[in-house]
Amino acid sequence: MPGATTALLVLDMFNLFDFPGGERLARASAHILPALAALRARFDRARAPVIHVNDNFAHWRDDFAGLQARCLAAGGISARLASTLAPAAAHYHVPKPRHSGFTCTALPVLLEDLGVRRVVVAGIAADACVLATALDAHMRDYRVWVPGDCVASRTPTLRRQALALLRHSLQLHTSPSHAVSGIFPRKSAASGG
Repeated sequence: MPGATTALLVLDMFNLFDFPGGERLARASAHILPALAALRARFDRARAPVIHVNDNFAHWRDDFAGLQARCLAAGGISARLASTLAPAAAHYHVPKPRHSGFTCTALPVLLEDLGVRRVVVAGIAADACVLATALDAHMRDYRVWVPGDCVASRTPTLRRQALALLRHSLQLHTSPSHAVSGIFPRKSAASGG
């Protein structure tokens, strides 16, 4: 994808939610699904990179398709998320063993190969993996946007606190996904855009 400068990082949306507080996080994840799916569709239309960065939940012999299959088989919200966000052929998959998408993963190399200098970080949980990934991206001099309507936490308070930290301490953009423009290159009149 030559010339691509902005990538969407979708964090941990393929999830069984089989941990303490998982039910609440599942409900919150279902709530952000329409906005996140619409944002991902904008990236797809612009042919901008979409990278699913997902915890492998210690399934070291499994691949992304295996994770997706487990979520679909689980039914409920896990299946709804996995079905709605099923990766397209052009999407990338990066397994992560820790909170940040940058820790012990191929994400930094992939972003460099794609020419990415700005990342949009969406998914779950705003107060854990989204926060850690956004902080790591910021420390690596990426421009970072965390759309507030495309991240979820176990409670609204945890989500608000994480977004406030990103906004006030790091001066990152946290405006809703529909409010931000200028992410994708504009087509010139000559190209019919």
